[in-house]
Amino acid sequence: MIYKHCCTSPLGKITLASDGEALTGLWFDGQKHFPHNLAAESTEAELPVFTQTVNWLDAYFSGKEPDFMPPISLHTTPFRKAVYDILLTIPYGHTMTYGEIAGILAEQQGIQRMSAQAVGGAVGHNPIAIIIPCHRVIGADGSLTGYAGGLDRKSWLLRLEQTDTI
Repeated sequence: MIYKHCCTSPLGKITLASDGEALTGLWFDGQKHFPHNLAAESTEAELPVFTQTVNWLDAYFSGKEPDFMPPISLHTTPFRKAVYDILLTIPYGHTMTYGEIAGILAEQQGIQRMSAQAVGGAVGHNPIAIIIPCHRVIGADGSLTGYAGGLDRKSWLLRLEQTDTI
């Protein structure tokens, strides 16, 4: 069973999804890769994980780094999971490039090189926006490239965190 809950944010409506125990999705309404079949395949519910997530978002949008993490569960490929695990290590207020993530993955896998474009594809399909901070990933030249929620939102989130790259 898939459960969903909607909440509002300074950047618009957000839809949350859960398997009943952990958060499995967090999307801005209208963003790329929003699961359009979610409405038909899910049930609206009030769950502890949704309360925890809304509390996390409230702290985050008030300009504070949340000191807790709602439980998350990723149903994805091993490659994407490895990328998301790296995203979770990017500190609040900091950024990392697609190439840096590719370098970390290559080192983890004991290979010479990893494609930054492949990393970009995984980052773009992040199912748990904001909490898995894909907005903290920037281009090699420091530019704000790609964000499924839109570059305006990415810029806003980085300003909120007082990131020095923008």
